[in-house]
Amino acid sequence: MGISFSTWRAGGYANAAVPRPADPARLQQLGGQTMGTTWSLRFDNPRMLPLPTVRAAIDAALQRVIAQMSHWEPDSDIGRFNRAAAGSRHVLPAEFAAVMRCALHWADASGGAVDPTVGPLVACWGFGPEAKEHRLPSEAALAEARARAGWQRLAFDAAEGSLTQPGGVTLDLSGIAKGFAVDHGVDALRALGLDDLLFEVGGELRGIGRRPDGQPWQVLVDGEADSRRRVALAGMAVATSGDRWHRHTDAGRSWSHTIDPRTGEPAAHALASVTVLHAECMQADALATVLTVLGPDEGFAFAERHDIAALFASHGSNAASPIVRCTPAWSAAPPT
Repeated sequence: MGISFSTWRAGGYANAAVPRPADPARLQQLGGQTMGTTWSLRFDNPRMLPLPTVRAAIDAALQRVIAQMSHWEPDSDIGRFNRAAAGSRHVLPAEFAAVMRCALHWADASGGAVDPTVGPLVACWGFGPEAKEHRLPSEAALAEARARAGWQRLAFDAAEGSLTQPGGVTLDLSGIAKGFAVDHGVDALRALGLDDLLFEVGGELRGIGRRPDGQPWQVLVDGEADSRRRVALAGMAVATSGDRWHRHTDAGRSWSHTIDPRTGEPAAHALASVTVLHAECMQADALATVLTVLGPDEGFAFAERHDIAALFASHGSNAASPIVRCTPAWSAAPPT
């Protein structure tokens, strides 16, 4: 008997649904590990495709993303670019080029709140594969990292998909590549003829089509105790970014992994998390990062200007009751 888990808690990595005994056998599920986290799939399988066939399609799609964009893999395309000589030109694989177009678009639109060259600063603050220690960096180390970063240094030919290494640039696409992996996995599943599914990688989700009973896939978004809400993911994706994950503490200071490329410092404001709805998970992931860096006020204004469906949760005086604000586009999103 198939078991449906049609509701997920955004940003919580935990399944929040109750199994439905009446679900048909064709409503199936798969899961695995990737990119240092997990992936999960819930899908309507009316033709009863063999599960190994479905798993193989997902694994191949995720491996392509890792082989191209994982800065944890020295032999990936991004790893080779990061070690390349100054002035060298690289024709990127199609997937890598698509992510760069998105990253540079939002870098320009946000004034650098997201920056694919942020790698040296991320490492300086003790995160990522190049991190040497989890301590407060020296002023000299910060100055050196700032000098190596800056998206304006990149010469990217969007039409050709080529990128020139200006020298010393370390790309880090971790704020967008996971969302792209969700989209790429969905594309692989659609190529198999699967059109009704909910696919998740590390807490970022995208739903297409509907459950066999005609109901939409759903995500449970946490806010205040009385504002928890299930949102339909019929042709939509959801991504969450915030300060509750990956933190370091040293010399009486605590900081998150979200680095503001404009200052070279970790983002420091009252924003706890941002959840974004978008038709593409890559876009939702990138925008969640942008809004987290911008913070509760500048980020909210940016989201309103760009018609972004976003939910902001900020730290209040009572830690158990965050201050929650929704953009007009979020409020207009169809509930279940």
